[in-house]
This record gives sequence, structure tokens and C-alpha cells, in this order.
Amino acid sequence: MKLFIDADVCTGHGRCYTLAPTLLTYDDEGFVTERGAPLDVPSGLEGEAREAALSCPEGAITVQD
Repeated sequence: MKLFIDADVCTGHGRCYTLAPTLLTYDDEGFVTERGAPLDVPSGLEGEAREAALSCPEGAITVQD
């Protein structure tokens, strides 16, 4: 599974990294640091990845199985 976070769409609400802290981190400005590059989701964290994607009010996060 891969997680994609669109850097142009993300506005830094922080819901994603709050719900998936073992998967996502944030920078000094409150934006998720994994923006703009595909992220391989480790086995066992698929649920966190899906929850993070569903939590994004902008729809900036997509999941590819």
C-alpha cells in the first residue's frame, strides 16, 4: 500500500498525523512532512493510513492498494 499527500492541496490541518502518528510526522509550520512523495505504508499500519486519508478535509491524501 502507498499513501500520497498532495503538497498543493494540503493546508496543514494536522488531522492526518494526529490520527496516524506512527506513520506521519509534521514540520515546524504544522504541515505533514511526507507531502509530495509516495509513502510506502508498513504492514500493520494500513488502518492508520486509511483513517488519515479519510480525515483530510481537503482530500489531499489518497491511498493506493
